[in-house]
Amino acid sequence: MQLNIKTYLVLLFFIGLTGISLTYAQSSIHEIPLDTSYTVWSTYKKLIKTYPDIIPVTPKASERVLEKDNVVYLTLHDTPFGDRNLKVDIFAPNAQNEIYPALLLVHGGGWRAGNKTLNTPMAQTLAANGFVVVSVEYRLSLEAKYPAAIYDLKAAIRWMRAHANEYHIDEKHIAIGGSSAGGQLASLIGATNENQKFEGTQGNLDFSSSVQAVVDIDGLLDFTDPENLAVKRNENSADVFWLEGFYENNVEKWKEASALHWVNKQSPPFLFINSSQTRFHAGCKQMVNQLNSFGIYNEIQDLKNSPHSFWLFHPWFNPTTEYITIFLNKVFNEK
Repeated sequence: MQLNIKTYLVLLFFIGLTGISLTYAQSSIHEIPLDTSYTVWSTYKKLIKTYPDIIPVTPKASERVLEKDNVVYLTLHDTPFGDRNLKVDIFAPNAQNEIYPALLLVHGGGWRAGNKTLNTPMAQTLAANGFVVVSVEYRLSLEAKYPAAIYDLKAAIRWMRAHANEYHIDEKHIAIGGSSAGGQLASLIGATNENQKFEGTQGNLDFSSSVQAVVDIDGLLDFTDPENLAVKRNENSADVFWLEGFYENNVEKWKEASALHWVNKQSPPFLFINSSQTRFHAGCKQMVNQLNSFGIYNEIQDLKNSPHSFWLFHPWFNPTTEYITIFLNKVFNEK
């Protein structure tokens, strides 16, 4: 009977969570096509048979954390959908008499699905641990293909620096982190610090988009890695759709979108938190070798017997946020 009650409560929560996702899509960006297939509930249904003890992580408001939702960080004009506001949710320690290191948090979903509400439990936890966490919306592949998301995220970092005083951000200590596709994007952002090719042309261009640390949670490092290329694909596969073509016909773009190919002596420290599904973080070993060749600090934390999307569930959520907190405190305190 206890199991039935627990399952019932979980079902109620995630039906509600899915409703939030759909309401967000309908009320905020009416005309833009959205893929709402990647939610905590949909992932739970896929994983529960193999991992029967998992418990979904739920948002928990706290007096220790101030939250401000749907702040516009960039308005894009003359898009196919008209003027387009991109937004962030901000989570900050509830003690506004000092400045804090900050983390831009990027959700996953195969560059096509998901939204920033997936980050809320992690953002709340990390804010309680002493960081200003900015959970970011960016253009997904049904709206705009690569490299639009890169431009959006770089603009979000510049926005954070432009509003550092308002949100008590230490502009010298800004990190980017993400999960799955968000991890891939975070790694590419970090590896391309100060590279004008990836900056875009909109949003607080007088400020730097450089980050001082990267947290990659099960995100791909190299699209051209043999393990990644071995996966069967069709024209609607997430990477094919986002990069506008199969690898064989689009080699340079697949390389360009890979963080591994941009590592240099200016790259920041990296934390890799990996599932046991190695194809999702293909290129990680080579990335570590590259970072080591430049003497750049990095860590790998492997979560044994864990699925992709582990960060959305217990028992992996707490270790994940602990690894992030320890890493960021270490690299920021040493700078």
